[in-house]
Amino acid sequence: MIEGQTNVRSSRFGAGAIDGLGSELGRFLVTTMDLPWRLAQPRLGGQPAGVLFVENMKIETLDRQLAAAPECDTVLAIGGGQAIDLGKYIAWKRGLRLVSAPTILSVDAFVTPAAGVRHGHRVEYVGQTSPDPLVIDYDLIRTAPRELNIAGVGDLLSIHTACFDWELAAGASRSEFPFRPEDVSAARAILADTMAKADAIRSCSDDGLRAIVEGYMRVNTLCLPVGHYRVEEGSEHYLFYELEERLKRPFMHGWIVGLGVHLLSRLQENRHEEAVAFMDQVGLRYQPADLEIKRADLAGSLANLRQYVTGRPDLWHTVIHERTITPAWIDQALAGLKF
Repeated sequence: MIEGQTNVRSSRFGAGAIDGLGSELGRFLVTTMDLPWRLAQPRLGGQPAGVLFVENMKIETLDRQLAAAPECDTVLAIGGGQAIDLGKYIAWKRGLRLVSAPTILSVDAFVTPAAGVRHGHRVEYVGQTSPDPLVIDYDLIRTAPRELNIAGVGDLLSIHTACFDWELAAGASRSEFPFRPEDVSAARAILADTMAKADAIRSCSDDGLRAIVEGYMRVNTLCLPVGHYRVEEGSEHYLFYELEERLKRPFMHGWIVGLGVHLLSRLQENRHEEAVAFMDQVGLRYQPADLEIKRADLAGSLANLRQYVTGRPDLWHTVIHERTITPAWIDQALAGLKF
């Protein structure tokens, strides 16, 4: 186990880690989606008191499912980020034990305490949960398409741009939190260790999958004690937020964060080529074509980005506040992308 506050009370890593788990949980409720459930159910053992399938992450939907959920001792969340967040929400609301068994590593929801819920088209993070245990079954995770597990590096690569943003804010005396250079150094060490595993991540070997999970857990050792994720969330996420509200649809998280890193590291003049080379090396899909984003929509989002972030006081000071995104810059930045 990684030392420090990881938000993971206990963990099981290894092929077959989910086998027979259901027989240990007493009366339990499963939150999942159709495909993960079909893959996990034969191996789980035990009969759940109920199975809730993700419909959407709108708060009104979650509250309806919460009210309909049977009484239980444990919530077992099996699947991707939405299935995990549904489990986290119910476990938090009812004060139950949470067991998380991700079947895909595209987002770090399985190690973070809050659940991502939607009020309209805006994501908010609510609640406080800790998996006990976190179950990382390599064979189960590898049943997901490889490119979806590779997407998990997005929330680690965002360290590249987010740390730059925090340093920029601190230099302008605009940091919302006490600036801690030791946290920036530690976060960059996490990213360096992740980048050193590029080939293993690309192949989704046990070593590569573990590198993603442990990278997430190491980020928590920095962020949870200070109460914010400044080293891992910055301007790259803000482009993603604007696009979701603009287009009124969700995206594959790691892919859209990768697009944000591509564009905002360029705006930062922050080792842009190095970040892009890593994304290409691991096979992270970040092109607008992968995300079904039209050129006009992405150009409009970039043009509106300053107005968007200044209109949201909950968003931290970043390069978007400091540097003007001109039409000429947009044309140049989009020239090398695929639509």
